[in-house]
Amino acid sequence: MLHTRPVKVLLACDKFKGSLSAVEACEAIRSGLPEDWTAEFCPIADGGEGFIDAMLAATGGELVTAPASDALGRPVEASYGVYRSPEGPVAILEMSAASGLWRIAADERKPRWASTFGTGQLMRHAIEVSGAIRLLVGIGGSATNDGGAGMATALGVRFLDERGYPMEGSPGCLAHVHYLDDTQRIALPEIIVACDVDNPLTGPRGCSAVFGPQKGATPEDVAFLDATLERLVVITAGQVQANTPGAGAAGGLGFGLMRFANAKLVSGFDLVADALGIKERISAADLVITGEGSLDFQTLGGKGPAGVAAMAKAAGVPVLAVAGRVEESAGALFDAALSLESLGLPLAESIARAPELLTRLVSGHEGLLRGLVAR
Repeated sequence: MLHTRPVKVLLACDKFKGSLSAVEACEAIRSGLPEDWTAEFCPIADGGEGFIDAMLAATGGELVTAPASDALGRPVEASYGVYRSPEGPVAILEMSAASGLWRIAADERKPRWASTFGTGQLMRHAIEVSGAIRLLVGIGGSATNDGGAGMATALGVRFLDERGYPMEGSPGCLAHVHYLDDTQRIALPEIIVACDVDNPLTGPRGCSAVFGPQKGATPEDVAFLDATLERLVVITAGQVQANTPGAGAAGGLGFGLMRFANAKLVSGFDLVADALGIKERISAADLVITGEGSLDFQTLGGKGPAGVAAMAKAAGVPVLAVAGRVEESAGALFDAALSLESLGLPLAESIARAPELLTRLVSGHEGLLRGLVAR
C-alpha cells in the first residue's frame, strides 16, 4: 500500500491495570510512533475501570460524587457520571468506584466479608438524587465475591436467616440465609450492565474459582465462596441468571444485577464502541494499535482489545497489540503483538517505568509498524 499522505494511526488502548490509564497508554505509544505519522486517541474500556471516562468522553456528561462504603464497609467518597438524554438523566457507574480491589490493600483482602453494598449505594443515589431514568453499570475490578447480594441490600432487598432476621450481603453472612424478601426493594429504572467477561456464576469457570484468588481467596475460601453462591442461587431461584454468560463478572455482581435488579447484561466493549463510534474511526485509519496490561485467556472472553481486533480485521485494517505481557493464544487475535515482558526487566520495574518503556518498545519496532501499514 503506497501512502502519499501521513499514515493515520488509531490508538485504542485499554488501561494497563496498576500502571497506566488508557489515556496514558495511548500517550506513551504515540511518543514512539514515526514523526511523520499522525495519531488519533480513542481510549477504550470494557466495563472495568475507565468505563465512566470513556462514556463521558462520548456523551459530554459530568461527574457526581456521593458517600458510599468500600468493600469492607468503610466510608468513602465515590463518583459516577451523569449525562442528559432526550428522555432524562442517564447515570454511568463503575462498581469498582466503591467496591473495587484498588481500594483494599493486599493484606486487607477478605473476600468472605467483602460486599458490593457500596455499589448499591451509588445506584440508589443516582436514582433518588440525580433522578436517573437509566443506569449504565460497568462491572469489573471488584474486591468482592458476594453474588451482588450487598448491592441488593442497599436497594432494599432483604436476605433472611431461618428466624427471619435480615443478614448482611457478604458471603460470610449469606451462608446463613434461608429466605429472600424483595418486597421492600426501591423502584428501579432500566439498568444496562457493561460486562467484560463471559464466566458463569459458579463452577470451574465461575467467579470464585477464576477470580477469587486475586482477591485474596485461599483454596478453602474458594470452596466456601462457590458453595455459598450455589446456595444463593437455590434460595433465590436464580438458576437461569446464574448460567447466563457474564453472571460471574465482578464476583457474581452480574448475577445479582440480573436477579435482584432486572438488569440486562451486554458487552461492555460494544456499549463503549457504539458511544465512541469506534467502528467508523477504525475504517478511517491506516493502522490500529490497541492493548492492555495483559493479553491472556481473559482477553478471549470479551475484553476490549479483542473487540478492537475483530473490528479492525472486519474493516481490513492492520491491528497491532502492545501489552505488558502477551500469551500466545491471545496474541493470535492480532496481526502482530509487542510485550514489555520481552525487554527482560523485572515486573516491578516494568510497571514503574511503563510510559518510558512503552515508548521505547514501539519506537524500536518501526520496521514492523511500516511493514503492517504497507501490507
